[in-house]
Amino acid sequence: MSEADIGLIGLAVMGQNLALNMNDHGFKVAVFNRTVSKVDEFLEGPAKGTQIYGAHSLEDFFAHLKRPRKIMLMVKAGDAVDHFIDLCLPHMEKGDIIIDGGNSLFTDSTRRTKALKEKGIIFIGAGISGGEEGARHGPSIMPGGNPDGWPHLKNIFQSISAKVDNNEPCCDWVGEDGAGHYVKMVHNGIEYGDMQLICEAYTLLKNVLGLNADQLHEVFSEWNKQELDSYLIEITSQIFTYKDKDGSPLVEKILDVAGQKGTGKWTVINALDLGMPLTLISEAVFARCLSAIKEERVEASKVLKGPNTTYKGDHKEFIQNIRHALYASKIISYAQGFMLMHQAAQDYKWNLNYGGIALMWRGGCIIRSLFLGKIKEAYTKTPQLKNLLLDPFFYTAIEQAQTGWRKAVATAAELGIPVPCFSTALSFYDGYRTARLPANLLQAQRDFFGAHTYERIDQPRGQFFHTDWTGSGGKVSAGSYNA
Repeated sequence: MSEADIGLIGLAVMGQNLALNMNDHGFKVAVFNRTVSKVDEFLEGPAKGTQIYGAHSLEDFFAHLKRPRKIMLMVKAGDAVDHFIDLCLPHMEKGDIIIDGGNSLFTDSTRRTKALKEKGIIFIGAGISGGEEGARHGPSIMPGGNPDGWPHLKNIFQSISAKVDNNEPCCDWVGEDGAGHYVKMVHNGIEYGDMQLICEAYTLLKNVLGLNADQLHEVFSEWNKQELDSYLIEITSQIFTYKDKDGSPLVEKILDVAGQKGTGKWTVINALDLGMPLTLISEAVFARCLSAIKEERVEASKVLKGPNTTYKGDHKEFIQNIRHALYASKIISYAQGFMLMHQAAQDYKWNLNYGGIALMWRGGCIIRSLFLGKIKEAYTKTPQLKNLLLDPFFYTAIEQAQTGWRKAVATAAELGIPVPCFSTALSFYDGYRTARLPANLLQAQRDFFGAHTYERIDQPRGQFFHTDWTGSGGKVSAGSYNA
């Protein structure tokens, strides 16, 4: 084999599919796996008949790579990435490029970018979305890290990525340090929100209206032809058609305990660190946590009582109300996600292209949807847009949906059905559009018990005051900070 354009370490499903995808697009790929038998299994199986070269040692692997050598790690996030970087370094020379294509925490990618730059090695942290199918046929790729590496990788990454509109690749440079993995993290957080919102629509349709699996399939299929057109709505409609061996819907036999790998949690923790009100994604993470205490919920269901009322309204109207709640809440979720990225760009000194990010998410990834095209349009029109809710398309969409949204949330509350993301999205919307919130009372309370001071509406911002509320507190005040 002639020299390979890129080397890939880690032959789990994602690694194998990316290697095959690169081969399909005319790139010569060398692969290596620590368990060498997996290399042979891959070459004799999925990679049979391809130009992929399987190395049985790191020495052999590096000997087959063109300079500057490009090595992509598809290994488990965390210590494994650092371990493989350490294994590779003795075989690398200045100007070589190492790419982490796993789901790494963005702060780890920032650390690795800086540490490897000191050694003359270029590090790229690339978020990859789309699962197994995306990796094989066209994922969304979000590269960040040392920008010196992008010219060497651009052709490969943009060739293998998903394409939308006028054959535009769902891949572009995101930013320095951990920006690529940060944007992938926010993508995953939004994915958590999208999935929970769909689950809340499902529980209302099933438990309030009594829809069966075939009827649920019809509703979601119809929604997928409208403004909710997306990958997740599409697969949800398909899930309801899948029958178990006894002919009953498989979905109803699945235990209601949700798993998670941590990226949603990372998004929420970062939002708290940056002081951003990422309420919907937070509720989506907590909904998974609540689902995990299954046995406790079963016990609680025997003693904790809710309302005994049934829905007496028009069924078709309520289905439309749920659709409006789902669409409006989805807008809120993305608005919050982009708010978080705006703040991160300021704090971490990244120059993020928000329209470009929306484009990268248009195809290949789990949250791909028609909706993302509208986000790209909003940022193309107003690059410095403070919030998606201030764009005419989105505030008009919310105005049109909010009556049904409010009715859906109110009905759920009256019937005792939990819809944490529908309701927190509505609360955020009402809070965001409120010029004066009750935080004035909160500041008075803080000043009363802790002398934390407050600002006044009749004085310039940045001037702080303290009141001796009881007459015996003195004039000493505590410091303050902004979240």
